[in-house]
Amino acid sequence: MAITWDVFLYSIQMIKHLLVVLSMVFLTASVAQNPVRQEKDSIKREKDSIRKAEFFKNLGNGYLPISFFNLDLRYLIKFNQYEGFRTGLGGTTNDKFSKIYRLNAYGVYGFRDKRYKYSFGGGFRIHEPTNTWINLSYTDDLQETGSSTFLTDKRYFTFFEPRLLNIDLFHRHITKTVGVEHQISPRLLSETQLSTSKIDPTYNYTFVLGDEQFTNYDLSMAKVSLQWSPFSIYEIVNDRAVEKKNGYPKFTLQVTQAFSSVFGSDFTFTKLDFRTIQRFMHRNESTTELTLVAGIADGEAPLTHLYHAYPNNINKETILQRFSVAGLNSFETMYFNEFFSDKFSTLQFKHFFKPFKFSEWFKPQLVLISRFALGDMNSIDRHQGLTFNTLNDLYTESGFEINKLLFGFGLSFAYRYGAYHLPNFEDNIAFKFTFNISL
Repeated sequence: MAITWDVFLYSIQMIKHLLVVLSMVFLTASVAQNPVRQEKDSIKREKDSIRKAEFFKNLGNGYLPISFFNLDLRYLIKFNQYEGFRTGLGGTTNDKFSKIYRLNAYGVYGFRDKRYKYSFGGGFRIHEPTNTWINLSYTDDLQETGSSTFLTDKRYFTFFEPRLLNIDLFHRHITKTVGVEHQISPRLLSETQLSTSKIDPTYNYTFVLGDEQFTNYDLSMAKVSLQWSPFSIYEIVNDRAVEKKNGYPKFTLQVTQAFSSVFGSDFTFTKLDFRTIQRFMHRNESTTELTLVAGIADGEAPLTHLYHAYPNNINKETILQRFSVAGLNSFETMYFNEFFSDKFSTLQFKHFFKPFKFSEWFKPQLVLISRFALGDMNSIDRHQGLTFNTLNDLYTESGFEINKLLFGFGLSFAYRYGAYHLPNFEDNIAFKFTFNISL
């Protein structure tokens, strides 16, 4: 019995030791598994956050991601004075389709002019670290006469384009392009493009050159555009430079050269366009923004490829009839087709006060605005069929905006004064809606 009792006591001790060991193993496993589970949950949350951020970034740029294809929201519906309502579909492939190749296309229909417009193209990346792409496209569409854009501008999207509602001066163009995008350095972006275009103004216009008269014409052009952001902050992510913080000032320069007798081109001219943007962030959470834009065209440039100063005032009699939506960087008191130039410069001053916080959802913001424009045109007699003025004297307007009063809408007031002040007091006033919303 003694032996049996000793064995029993020994067994009890062994069971105790075993239970202690098992408890320690269980606790160790639990402690070891918990960080793994937490780490997995953390990684999952981070991935979900990245996916959501990417989705809203695409949506903010006007894209709705659908599998390997991004639907382009710009083409769903628009309105202008020439086409009336313009509606269609478009989009581009994304990284799920390929990180080396991309395809893009759109097709739209104008209900007033009863014409289809379309574009298709694609590109392939030849060097990922510098984000170097070769792009090709074919486009049959309309373009606003006198408008000028920079190749290197980032894609800009707004739910609707205020100026577009009232534009009536378009020219049709059938354009074939081949271009190269290249990130020379993190702060210096370049884009080069070669193009041939058939231009056909949709309005009564004749370009007189010596003894010849052109109502439509062909153009072959080369463009080189550079955007320099010397004070932006970049980080290297997956061997690519990604802008983490916008720095100012920013500078953009573009040179355009048209060649006559190349692929049937009719004219030779040179254009030089420049823009700089400066922002000052103040301690009281207000912001001051200055934008300088200048351009010069030398040679045989038709009106379609000259400059306006982005006017945004309708040619109607009363203030209420001219009530529309203010643009982001347009001259609100300048009437459409009032001025054209072959050399011009504009300066815009905006001061954004700190939003007035009445509640979490009601934060209106006051913005003070002044705009100035100066320009000239040589050989104005070359351009027949349209009546317009030149900006030989300084054009001035000032006013204010109260933004985000209700659902992104606000109010804008501007007054035209100085050398181009009009005799009728009401004709110098622009009173409009504003629309500002961000995702």
